[in-house]
Amino acid sequence: MSESFDIVISGGGVAGLTTACLFGSAGYSVLCVDPTPPVTERDADGADLRSTAMLQPSVPVLERAGLWHQLEEHATPLQTMRIIDAGGTDRMPRMMREFDAADVSEMPFGWNLPNWLLRRHMLERIEALPNVDFRPGVATKRMFARTAAAKVWLSDGSQASTQLVIAADGRGSRLREDAGIDVTTRRYGQKALAFAVTHEIPHGNISTEIHRSGGPFTLVPLPDYKGQPSSAIVWMESGSEAQRLAALDTDAFEQEMTERSCGLLGNLKLATRRTVWPIISQVANRFSAQRMALVAEAAHVVPPIGAQGLNMSLADISLLLDLSEQHGLGSSAALDQFDRQRRIQVRARVAGIDLLNRTSMSDQAAVKYLRSLGIGLLHDTTPIRKGLMQLGMGTTG
Repeated sequence: MSESFDIVISGGGVAGLTTACLFGSAGYSVLCVDPTPPVTERDADGADLRSTAMLQPSVPVLERAGLWHQLEEHATPLQTMRIIDAGGTDRMPRMMREFDAADVSEMPFGWNLPNWLLRRHMLERIEALPNVDFRPGVATKRMFARTAAAKVWLSDGSQASTQLVIAADGRGSRLREDAGIDVTTRRYGQKALAFAVTHEIPHGNISTEIHRSGGPFTLVPLPDYKGQPSSAIVWMESGSEAQRLAALDTDAFEQEMTERSCGLLGNLKLATRRTVWPIISQVANRFSAQRMALVAEAAHVVPPIGAQGLNMSLADISLLLDLSEQHGLGSSAALDQFDRQRRIQVRARVAGIDLLNRTSMSDQAAVKYLRSLGIGLLHDTTPIRKGLMQLGMGTTG
């Protein structure tokens, strides 16, 4: 059986589903497939317990996709970013600075949403789009591209002809590998624990990054859970330390994470199970091939610092839509410009995040001293502080 679509998307994660909503809302016929059905309940097996901070430039993309009006009521505003250096011998804050979005904008830095909830509302949006067909449990097996169109073979035995294939199939993208596109990968020997907690002290819409050797410990505000203040946590450590922490019983783990949080929000209590994710940075050597574009983790992977990952992915798909409408869907002009423009921007972002991560994870006394000094200088020099805040939220650069 062969069908025809304007676009075939390989990958039904948050980025792939957003892409389907965005191009579907623009009027294109879309087929989106993923071998793993999305999990849309917080406590279900396989739920993605990470959260995503949607920075300011991502909101117009979500509006174009018909998603923001559904998501906004569930989103927790991130008004202040607090950065702490706790690299002293007593492991308590020796440098703390707060960056208030009001210094540079009338809006918050961004809005935080759980990934499992994002998937739920994206599926609801797809169901409302008659021109979008989402098929969970189906994978792309291979594609063949010609000048005029491409053909995709699917794991259910069907075929699809299309003008554009969008590879949103993750860091191990099969479509990228089949196209012969290499990647540059950096491994840090780190893993991240991701989970949600409740706590005694309200977060006040403050997102906090606590830096110590091993990597940052980040608390990001969530809506109250069962009447208690709640936050999402991403805790980066060496691989062996992350595995040790993941194996602790609940009481011991809660004691260690409360200590690691410097007690800023009082005692922390687990509100979900713990999940563990490997940390790498990775950039594809090209972001396009004939009739194919790479987006999200098929194109780039970064450590979870500064809420850059999914926001970079939304910038991918927004530019791809704009260029497709200007030059033609799947045209070489659109795809070549997409590759050139996004690869330059992404490489600059990845280099910056790589430097921040290496600085954060270092156990060298001199590096820890410079890290602490740098936090103070960046905050206390007003033009630098404002420029850094705008760059971090994605409104410049």
